[in-house]
Amino acid sequence: MPGTRKLGRASDHRMAMLRAMVTYLLENGKIETTVTRAKEVRALTEKMITVAKDNSLNAKRQALAFVTKEEVVKKLFDEIAPKYKDVNGGYCRITKTGPRRGDAAEMCIIELVDDKAAVEETKKAKKASK
Repeated sequence: MPGTRKLGRASDHRMAMLRAMVTYLLENGKIETTVTRAKEVRALTEKMITVAKDNSLNAKRQALAFVTKEEVVKKLFDEIAPKYKDVNGGYCRITKTGPRRGDAAEMCIIELVDDKAAVEETKKAKKASK
């Protein structure tokens, strides 16, 4: 698992939560959550999309071992991965929305980047910041 964020949970609970969030993000394209969770989900989601770009039986088995719904894996291989076949990373976008009302946790929206122009913009911005 990328990073070292424990998110206040035991390892099995944390992994189950992240698997569910990755599945939901791939299914719906957008999640509203805390920034720290979103950063972990982004890493795992981008890894799943990269695995799905190699349309082999082994890649499908790896995706099925992580993603909790078979129809989401089918969508990942048939719709999502082909959209990013020419792009190396940067499939997700995190947009901060401000503090949560109850406990002032920093909230954000994590979403899949849809159009190729936005993907290219993200790449140029990353190169410019380095």
